[in-house]
Amino acid sequence: MAQLIGPAEIEEAARRLAGVVEVTPVFQSRTLSGLAGRTVRLKAENLQRTGSFKIRGAYNRIAGLGGHGVGSVVAASAGNHAQGVALAARLVGLPSTVFMPVNAALPKVEATRGYGAEVRLEGSTVDDCIGRALEWAGAHPGAVFVPPFDDPEIVAGQATVGLELAEQVPDQEVVVVPVGGGGLLAGVATAFSGEGPHVRVTGAEPEGAASMRAALDAGRPVALGNLSTIADGVAVRSVSELTLAHARAYVDDVVTVPDEAISRAMLLLLERAKLLVEPAGAVALAAVLEGRIGGTGPVTVILSGGNVDPLLLTRLIDHGLSAAGRYTRVGVVLLDHPGALAAFTATLAELGLNVIDVAHHRSGFTGGRPDEVEVQVTVETRDPAHQQEALAELRRRGFTVTSM
Repeated sequence: MAQLIGPAEIEEAARRLAGVVEVTPVFQSRTLSGLAGRTVRLKAENLQRTGSFKIRGAYNRIAGLGGHGVGSVVAASAGNHAQGVALAARLVGLPSTVFMPVNAALPKVEATRGYGAEVRLEGSTVDDCIGRALEWAGAHPGAVFVPPFDDPEIVAGQATVGLELAEQVPDQEVVVVPVGGGGLLAGVATAFSGEGPHVRVTGAEPEGAASMRAALDAGRPVALGNLSTIADGVAVRSVSELTLAHARAYVDDVVTVPDEAISRAMLLLLERAKLLVEPAGAVALAAVLEGRIGGTGPVTVILSGGNVDPLLLTRLIDHGLSAAGRYTRVGVVLLDHPGALAAFTATLAELGLNVIDVAHHRSGFTGGRPDEVEVQVTVETRDPAHQQEALAELRRRGFTVTSM
């Protein structure tokens, strides 16, 4: 069985990290509390150096190497771990090599290089990159591989998030943690295991990448087949024996949430809390807002990171707006004569629907009569209820509309 870390390892990690990482703030949000029906606090690790909690574990591991013939470090990651290792290695004075997928987001690649790492774009997945990194470490004497979560010193570094949180919020009841490989969950749960009274620690992961939930149900790490989630930062095929052992010992529950809920949470954080959080970092809040976390008392969610490609961000915002019922696309069949489209758009205006986009299909429309035309319209709406009311009213007025 994997050896569990304890208070001594966490305290040592805290000493190493003092002055290196930021003590990230905790915010209480009235808006999110109102939506959740309970007090919601946000631990903003998205404001950490390198934009995520990963610097904590990476620095603790690399600083703990000492001398011992270590000449360099090597890692594999598509984003946050890459940046954490690159900066940690630079601070310690070691060269670093990071393997990233060929399709890794350019801003993350450039940020990793900016922190001082030599970046090698090889392989199509992180698993491919891990294999290349291990091969590279084996072929270069003195090179040490730094894993993203499967290492006691990595877990102890991540545990300092919990240590900080216990000091910042003494009356803690429930803490919700995003889960990928499980290093952050394992660390935070272990940090609170020695606190009294008991603090419930719950993990949250996407339904399409629920590797910790699968491992807990099976009693062993399970390699998932397909991963399907917008939260690529926690899309991990399998947790490790080490992180699973900590979860079994100290975690109260692990819940899953759909991508639509993650999108909505990310959008709410951006709009109402003024915090840019990546999809993986919004998973814990999504679980709270979806009612997946038991109890009615105060809850603290860890926003684990804020690194998101601006191009992807625009798509994620669109996805979040759609999931939140803020806009919808409808198809309508109109008579193909002058004024028909103008009458329809005038009706949309009466119903308070702002038109974003119109597509008018005469050629290729085969679903109706020769004197009919199909129009597809994207409109802004206030919420899902407004969507349904508008569709019902359009149909009442004789329009043949379908939600798309």
